[in-house]
Amino acid sequence: MEWQPDEQGLQQVLQLLKDSQSPNTATQRAVQQKLEQLNQYPDFNNYLIFVLTRLKTEDEPTRSLSGLILKNNVKAHYQNFPQGVADFIKQECVNNIGDPSPLIRATIGILITTIASKGELQMWPELLPQLCELLNSEDYNTCEGSFGALQKICEDSSELLDSDALNRPLNIMIPKFLQFFKHCSPKIRSHAIACVNQFIIGRAQALMDNIDTFIESLFALAGDEDPEVRKNVCRALVMLLEVRIDRLIPQMHSIIQYMLQRTQDPDENVALEACEFWLTLAEQPICKEVLAGHLVQLIPILVNGMKYSEIDIILLKGDVEEDEAVPDSDQDIKPRFHKSRTVTLQHEGGGGEEGEDIEEEEDDDDDTLSDWNLRKCSAAALDVLANVFRDDLLPHLLPLLKELLFHHDWVVKESGILVLGAIAEGCVQGMVPFLPELIPHLIQCLCDKKALVRSIACWTLSRYAHWVVSQPPDSYLKPLMTELLKRILDGNKRVQEAACSAFATLEEEACMELVPYLSFILDTLVFAFGKYQHKNLLILYDAIGTLADSVGHHLNQPEYIQKLMPPLIQKWNELKDEDKDLFPLLECLSSVATALQSGFLPYCEPVYQRCVTLVQKTLAQAMMYHQHPDQYEAPDKDFMIVALDLLSGLAEGLGGHVEQLVARSNIMTLLFQCMQDTMPEVRQSSFALLGDLTKACFPHVKPCIAEFMPILGTNLNPEFISVCNNATWAIGEISMQMGTSSGKGQGCPGAEMQPYIGLVLSNLVEIINRPNTPKTLLENTAITIGRLGYVCPQEVAPMLQQFIRPWCTSLRNIRDNEEKDSAFRGICVMIGVNPGGVVQDFIFFCDAVASWVHPKDDLREMFYKILHGFKDQVGDENWQQFSEQFPPLLKERLSTCYGV
Repeated sequence: MEWQPDEQGLQQVLQLLKDSQSPNTATQRAVQQKLEQLNQYPDFNNYLIFVLTRLKTEDEPTRSLSGLILKNNVKAHYQNFPQGVADFIKQECVNNIGDPSPLIRATIGILITTIASKGELQMWPELLPQLCELLNSEDYNTCEGSFGALQKICEDSSELLDSDALNRPLNIMIPKFLQFFKHCSPKIRSHAIACVNQFIIGRAQALMDNIDTFIESLFALAGDEDPEVRKNVCRALVMLLEVRIDRLIPQMHSIIQYMLQRTQDPDENVALEACEFWLTLAEQPICKEVLAGHLVQLIPILVNGMKYSEIDIILLKGDVEEDEAVPDSDQDIKPRFHKSRTVTLQHEGGGGEEGEDIEEEEDDDDDTLSDWNLRKCSAAALDVLANVFRDDLLPHLLPLLKELLFHHDWVVKESGILVLGAIAEGCVQGMVPFLPELIPHLIQCLCDKKALVRSIACWTLSRYAHWVVSQPPDSYLKPLMTELLKRILDGNKRVQEAACSAFATLEEEACMELVPYLSFILDTLVFAFGKYQHKNLLILYDAIGTLADSVGHHLNQPEYIQKLMPPLIQKWNELKDEDKDLFPLLECLSSVATALQSGFLPYCEPVYQRCVTLVQKTLAQAMMYHQHPDQYEAPDKDFMIVALDLLSGLAEGLGGHVEQLVARSNIMTLLFQCMQDTMPEVRQSSFALLGDLTKACFPHVKPCIAEFMPILGTNLNPEFISVCNNATWAIGEISMQMGTSSGKGQGCPGAEMQPYIGLVLSNLVEIINRPNTPKTLLENTAITIGRLGYVCPQEVAPMLQQFIRPWCTSLRNIRDNEEKDSAFRGICVMIGVNPGGVVQDFIFFCDAVASWVHPKDDLREMFYKILHGFKDQVGDENWQQFSEQFPPLLKERLSTCYGV
């Protein structure tokens, strides 16, 4: 007997559906309560499906809403539905997939997919065969509805469909879909392509078996009059370019011609999909060869796509010049992610290197339109192509650029400035001759009357900051800085933001060049504090932090501290512990504390205390959540990470002065917990702090070493690069302190470190020998092995042969510094203990020694002894033969410095 609704119950459900469309919040609350009551009745869900599929007298929005409430119930508690209810819902869905209303068909499709994604594809084996069968229906609605449902299933469960779990249904489905590429209805052709497209990236076997038919069918649809079909064809070709370029190469010329047309499609969605093709092609090795002949057509198309559309200008309020007094709404502010501290070393010819495992986000030129659009895609494509073709791009671009950059229409001029910024990285060599003329023009554009021109000029100038800084300061740096600082105080929020970001980039490039202008710079940045709305304040913190990183201890002057610290501390006092705006402020203060060193002392106590409190609160909250997940919320651990990083900044900046603060707090106990946290970023920051505290106040760290070392050993796991890197560095710092703090009267300086060598050494040796280990980690590993060897040579030297070669190659590019000094002393002591360990790789040792510019006298003496000892050992003739293998530069260096 089929289920029938009770008339009174049905009226109640309909009334509820009507009420839930009311804008009144009190009514909405009542509806929520009523829903929770009705969910206690098992057959409430039968009423919902009944309204959706059978009550054709009701209006469509009410029926659809009934289906969406049912969908939410399925999501929340499908596993508790009685079997009869579940079966009734499934049967109704399949029987009504061809409802005459597109809205109802789509709602049923969503419902089917939701049931399927609850692990029910296995439990509903007849679903896919039924839907595929319904595709053959003469009735358009049934065919379209079934395809809509299948497309959603393919999107949600593509991996499951290509697995043995369901008996590989794709073997039937894909050939079936391909037949519909020729269907007379564009909507159905579009569904069919979209379904197949879900399986390209995963290289589903059933698709690979039919790949040629698929590609032929796509080509047959190239001229389709329906934009949705054209969009799906473009999307398919872009994905095929990634996974099956081999099948496209024979047709590449015609595909490129087709994509050139589509990138200019009147429908912007089609143009955007097509434009992705150039981005993907640029990553393929064959890009240069297949695209070179088409640049003359492609470049003008991309440049043309870089203009703001009319709708962009409306959305960006391009006609509003002054809006600085308008407060920001919350959705204006993108979530920020704190980048945890990674310890790196100084390199030859430059500052510390960023850990290669961390991708730097390129700042976009107009991120409030953060939706990907044709302008952004065209600019990104030009940027990657400039990196592929380098200066060969310029003959196609320069004639266009001249016209654009000096155009009277601001929209055109603005796009020209964007073009100039997009090619800055790839075509920098070829652009150099034009920069003396272009940079002053761009600096002039900073005063343009249109805000969107001023803001893009900021971005483009920041892309050429490296060149600007390489010229005499009065030529470009000074005028650029003067104008950028004025733009930081612009009346338009978008310009303020662009100027602040550009200035931060300029600071990174200019470093010490900024010192003469510090007073002027600080006046501007501090003035901006009183002027900025919420969102730009966060970017201002970054500009101040970057300034501190760039000029370092030059900031430690009473007049500068007097300007900078009061507004920062005022913000610090205004913000509550739960406020996420603390992140950028803490990051900023961390840089400032490191730069000011002793100048930060008057401010350090409250800052230190608050960081400890933040760590403590987060740990307590995590504990509560762990014990009662149903009663407490999981904490946002970013608060703890940022606080640990600021404590690192304090320890690094204040050095020994941090000792009293540590003595009066329970930071070591908290650190012990943080080092064992489940979240890698928390551990990463904990180990950085441990290393900094080891350097600053070792007596407080020493009593905990026996507990800390096993944890450090466990974290020498290169799967988490940055955690492993910081743990490695901390071990090195600890061993140096243990070596110097013990040894008084104990006879052996390494006695206290000895018990821990076994916990860490084999892991370190394994890491230094791993292929593809990032440079930063290799260098830190080599330094730490050297330091362990310096303190405990008897324990480490026996393994010399297993690490000497990668050890030498990873440290030859590091600048002379304390860390390199201690590591090389260690290697020399170990060679003394186990000279046989270095014999086979002695040339690498010679090369590493030659990388020193000014070793300390006693270290030079150690090198001299080892080199001459080796030469005496093998005899003149053998040494002669051996040194023949040296590159000329190495030979010359060793004979000048060490007389060998």
